[in-house]
Amino acid sequence: MDNLSKLGWLTVEVLLKDSGIKRYKPEEIGLVLSNANASLDTDRKYMQSVTDIPSPALFVYTLPNIMIGEICIRNNFKGEDAFFIFEKFDAAFIEQYVNELLNNDVLQTCICGWVDVLKEDYKAVLFLVEKAEKAKAIPFSSKNLQTIFDNLIIDNI
Repeated sequence: MDNLSKLGWLTVEVLLKDSGIKRYKPEEIGLVLSNANASLDTDRKYMQSVTDIPSPALFVYTLPNIMIGEICIRNNFKGEDAFFIFEKFDAAFIEQYVNELLNNDVLQTCICGWVDVLKEDYKAVLFLVEKAEKAKAIPFSSKNLQTIFDNLIIDNI
């Protein structure tokens, strides 16, 4: 697995610990992820391998949506998924896109957010959004997403 997939995979593991997400059917769980560098970290490594013998093990990770595939395989998620590339985290877009999926009964729950890796720099901020409201849950809004993203203390640990 490339570094982007590892970071996304591990972040989802932490996010879902004790979440109770398994109560949903696999097709009711989706992912909407984004970053600024796509799969550039792995693309560079792959291009270096081309000078000798191109690495099929690296080539498979030269698309950022492969990370979503790894997460879905691990967790048996079969719902809608998408990967978007933005210069910076776009909370308004994430809110609009995920709300569209939830409000149209495409999904009942969605993991969304940012997973980015480039060389030694990385950041993963994921949110678990459920259609059914829960007590003590933070309301799903672009303002709350952006506030959490901007104030995240754990970065590059």
